[in-house]
Order: sequence, then structure tokens, then C-alpha cells
Amino acid sequence: MNAPLPRLPYAFARANGVLLGEVSDDSAEVIAREDANPVALAEVRRLTARPLKITPIGRGAFESRLSEIYSQGESNAAEVAADVGQDIDVSQLMQELPPVEDLLEAEDDAPIIRMINALLTQAVRERASDIHIEPYETYSVVRLRRDGVLVEIARPHRALHAAMSSRIKIMANLDIAEKRLPQDGRIGVRLAGRQIDVRVSTLPTSHGERIVLRLLDKDATQFGLNALGMADTTRKTFDGILSQPHGILLVTGPTGSGKTTTLYAALRTLDGRTLNIVTVEDPVEYDLAGVGQIQVNARIDLTFARALRSILRQDPDVIMIGEIRDLETAQIAVQASLTGHMVLATLHTNDAPSAVTRLIDMGVEPFLLASTLRGVLAQRLVRRLCPQCREARPADDADRQAVGEGCPPTLWHAVGCSACGHTGYSGRTGVYEMLTVDDSVQRLVHDRASENDLRDVARHSGLRTLREDGMRLLAEGITSAEELLRVTRD
Repeated sequence: MNAPLPRLPYAFARANGVLLGEVSDDSAEVIAREDANPVALAEVRRLTARPLKITPIGRGAFESRLSEIYSQGESNAAEVAADVGQDIDVSQLMQELPPVEDLLEAEDDAPIIRMINALLTQAVRERASDIHIEPYETYSVVRLRRDGVLVEIARPHRALHAAMSSRIKIMANLDIAEKRLPQDGRIGVRLAGRQIDVRVSTLPTSHGERIVLRLLDKDATQFGLNALGMADTTRKTFDGILSQPHGILLVTGPTGSGKTTTLYAALRTLDGRTLNIVTVEDPVEYDLAGVGQIQVNARIDLTFARALRSILRQDPDVIMIGEIRDLETAQIAVQASLTGHMVLATLHTNDAPSAVTRLIDMGVEPFLLASTLRGVLAQRLVRRLCPQCREARPADDADRQAVGEGCPPTLWHAVGCSACGHTGYSGRTGVYEMLTVDDSVQRLVHDRASENDLRDVARHSGLRTLREDGMRLLAEGITSAEELLRVTRD
């Protein structure tokens, strides 16, 4: 009967181009890269004490198999947390990781170092966007944000929290002695050959420092507009506004609703060879080919407004603003639009019509906003049902009352299986609300009409609310009614 062998050390496997498969009584399977080291093969033969059955593969296929096998190990942060004792060697804790070290090559057995490495590995493996490490009076909690929802994965002893905080600060080049003020930093790590950028934020609380790590996969597939889940009518309207030579296009929603991803996808549809595209962001999350990206820096007074004033002297065609936070930034965006530039920006509002009243409340003149604003896209992210375990059942009266008009006759529900980590969901998609500023909406903006009046006129012109847009996902079994109700309001 075949049985899996213990895995070779990651560094050995990658350097020598060999992977162990399964072993039987008379042979051992070895996957060998085309340039595998013969000496390493001899060492594997000695280790297994069996003849080798060698399967040669190309370099690209080998790297894929290597990443797949070693990034899906059985160890996780909870297991490591349980192994860490009370005795912490501070000298080992203070050892710094080289900036390009691959976590899977780390051979240091310092308990805290192993725990942080296991935590990062598990977060990447489970496609988490954030890691939260939170201290309380008698314990600490480690949670991962997966598909927008926080899930607790470990409870290390409270005495370990300060050591974990210090280790993360060392990796992020922060001041480990400063525990009274918030700090921000970055960590660059590699995991199974993948470059992961980690943004670190520390915040003092009454029981210690709360730490949040935001994970950005540099090698992740870059989304295009086709992958965002827009309805055909919304996509057509969005593309039409994007193709205009000047004006303002806003994308709104709360933190974590995918606004920046939508703007990045929009910029990728533009021709960077014939257009001068410049962005101002805080921070720059992903590199865009052919786009000039500027990161604001409050320490040297490089604010959104100051960067925008300089950008306008760089002859731009398209300007992307990471977030309109104040009147000065909003006014410069309006002026840029009036002088022939296309401006893309994000704004924190609950829905599309409220973006207009938010900008006017900031102090933007209504007549200027009416002549520059082209459209507002509000969005939310809903979790996708796991296709392997979802279940369908007819909608009952309670479902129809909760979902409202347009509730489909059949609704799909989350169940949970090993493929989705027993959550019932896997991945996310968007629901959208597209406000087009046509002549009727333009007049209302000019006349300082109320948010309700704007919404009523926009709905007569074809605006669908976030809830209404989500009905198509319910009908197709992409998400559940519970999930749609969680992220949208009536």
C-alpha cells in the first residue's frame, strides 16, 4: 500500500529540483525538474532506501507543483501557538530575518518566530486579506479576515502577546520601545516563491498593542472589469463614462468594499501607451504597468492635494485619486475635470446618490459639481456560495418578506464542507448601484436637491439599488439571501 513520505526541506527541494511523491515497497516516486541535481537524486535514493521512479517536468510546472505542495502544509498557527511555552529566549526573538528570505526556508526554531511564520503562511494559504492580533486582560486572540468576515484561529497565552508584537515590529522596522503611539510599517516576505507585501498597523489599547496586518499578494492574478461581477447594463454604462475625455467618475462604499480594485481594473482598460495616467494613493497597493503611481506621505507633507497640484503640471490625461478626504482635494479634482482631465476617485458613502450630498457638504459648489460629475458607482462585496456544498430550497413567505420585491422562487443556502473550510462560502463578487448624471440629475445637483429627490429621479432613469442588483446573484445561486441582506440595506 502506498504512503506519502515525509517532505524534503523546502530549500533543498527548490535548490535541487526534486519533489517526493509516494513510496511503495519496491519504489519511491520522485518529480524531477529538467535540470535536477543528480547528487540530490542519489541522496533521495539513500533516504528512501528504494529505487526511484523519476517523472521529469519543466521548470514552470515544477515551480507550480513546489508552491502547491509546500504552501498547503498541515501545520497552522493554532498548532504552533499550542506548542509555544512560557520560556522565551529574547536573544532569539531579536534575530532579524533577511528581507528576501522565503518563510518556508526559515530554519530558526525560536518559538515566536515559528509562530509568526506559521501565521503568515496560514493566512496566505487561506487567502485571508487581514490578520488581527488583539490583546485582552487574560488572553490574546488571532483572527483572519476571510472573504470579508473575521474568523478566530488561535488564542495564544496573554504572556506571549508582547513578544509577538516585538517580533512583528522588528520585521516591519518599527520602534519596539514605543508602545504608547500608533505605528505603521511594511514587511516584504516570500512564501513558496510568491512575493507578499504586508502592511503593519499597531494601535495602543488598555491591555497592550493591537496589531493588524494587511496582506497584498504581489503575484496575485490582476482583476479586469470582466471579473468583478457587474451586470451587463452596469458595465456598459461604466465603460461609457470611462471613455469620456473629461469629467469625474466616483466609486463609493465602506472600507473593504473593493473600490480600489474596481479603479485598478478600470485603469487597466485604458491605453497607457497613448494616455498619460497618474495616480495618487495611500498607499500604493499594486503596481500598474504604464501608470505613474504616487504614494502620499504625511511626514513630508506630501498630501493628496499637494500631489494633485504637481500632477496637473505633468500634462496628465487620466488622474486617479485614492480617496477624496477633504475640500481641498475635492476642489482640485473638480478643477482638473474642468480643464480637460478624466478624474477617477473613491469616496466613503453608503450609496450612489449620497455621494453628491457628501461633496456639497464638504463645500464643493453645486454648479461646479453639476458640470463635472459624470457618474457614481456604489458597491459592496458579497460572499460566493461554495459550489460543492450549496443547497437549494423554495423561497417561503419569510424569505420573500425579508428579501423584498424580486425575490426568486428558489433560494440557495450555505451548508459547509471541507472544500470551503466549513463556512459555506468561497470567494466574493460585487453588487453595484450605478448613478448616471444625465440632464435631470444635473439640474437637481445644481439646485441643491435633497438626497431623496436625487434617488427618486435616478430610479426613474433606471438606477437599481444594491439590493435590486443582488437579486440576479440570488437567482443564479451565486450567493445566499442571508449574505445579500447582510451587506445591503433596503
